Amino acid sequence: MPPLTGLALAHQDADCIVAVKPAGLLAVPGRGEHGRDCLAARVQAAFADALVVHRLDMATSGLMLFARGAPAQRRLSQAFAQREVHKRYTAVVHGRLDAAQGEIDLPLIADWPNRPRQKVDAQCGKPSLTRYRVIAFDEQRNTSRLELEPVTGRAHQLRVHLLAIGHPIVGDTLYAPPEVRAGADRLLLHATSLRFMHPASGTPVQVDSAAPF
Repeated sequence: MPPLTGLALAHQDADCIVAVKPAGLLAVPGRGEHGRDCLAARVQAAFADALVVHRLDMATSGLMLFARGAPAQRRLSQAFAQREVHKRYTAVVHGRLDAAQGEIDLPLIADWPNRPRQKVDAQCGKPSLTRYRVIAFDEQRNTSRLELEPVTGRAHQLRVHLLAIGHPIVGDTLYAPPEVRAGADRLLLHATSLRFMHPASGTPVQVDSAAPF
């Protein structure tokens, strides 16, 4: 599907749109003049009935789902709330993981004195679960390429979970140590796959986007 002006679409129909967000672009409007350009504004400039269903971090690239009209937004938002939308991400992290696949089950909470950072908190954190699978290991760069599945959808969940097990995401300026930040000119995290039930027909929809790194 060809990109519109400043907008790349991975799926488009009468009820929903899946757009590919570039790294460094806000998902929804932010503060001030610079916050006006965002993926939501670009989608809505092309499709006036488009409504936000979920968000991606500014530093993260990849697939973001929009509903067309309030009824579709209600159905898709409910699907997200009930964990009926299946998401996959690709990330490049520092180091070699001990296991080829596994789960990270660590409760997360906002780190209020250091917002927007999040942190692991065993007493007050909300249950948070990430599944991972190692795709490849680059011995020369000492990095691993992972497929990630966030079962829950906490803010910065993937970034904080991987940091917590000693494998921060390369290029992460918020959480990674300086030598890992310097490994890329962007956060190496991309939303590669969305699978959901169509809000009108109820049929399965699978949308994919290859990581650009």
